[in-house]
Amino acid sequence: MKRISITAWAALAIAACLYATMTLWTLPAISRTAGGLPPFDMRPGGYTFGEAKAFLSALSENGRALYLGPQQHLDLVFPAALALGLGLALYRLAPFTRFWKLCFAAIPVIGMAFDYLENAAVRAMLFAGPAILQPEQVETASRLTIAKSVFGSAGYGLVLVFLVLWAVRRRRGASASHV
Repeated sequence: MKRISITAWAALAIAACLYATMTLWTLPAISRTAGGLPPFDMRPGGYTFGEAKAFLSALSENGRALYLGPQQHLDLVFPAALALGLGLALYRLAPFTRFWKLCFAAIPVIGMAFDYLENAAVRAMLFAGPAILQPEQVETASRLTIAKSVFGSAGYGLVLVFLVLWAVRRRRGASASHV
């Protein structure tokens, strides 16, 4: 089995740095400006209309500016870096034919698409504000958040499974050569 490429490692390292920035700085800062309520990005199970309205009502102007400023920029780069890193890793690690390797590599790219759609939906909710927020708008954003989380988790999980398979095969190969 081929090793993971340097490009995949670099993209995963960039994604990890961006993720750390979001989880240690922007998202907690946004949450603090909303009375401790978690931002939409921190709700992988989705959210209801009431939860979205409560968050938007509690969100300060500084929190809104942070969501539409630095967080928006991170939300532009992070999904692409993660999709590139996970996609390349899945392609290189998957012990199947080229067709199946491409199918596995597409999973994080689909997750990236849902992430971008979710970001657009959240941005629309932030601009709408609690006064003119619509239940359908929240339902769409919530479903996109869930889909993004599912595809992201699938990408991470498959990389782990393929790494374990690779390690088992490698160990079996080493044991067979010592006999």
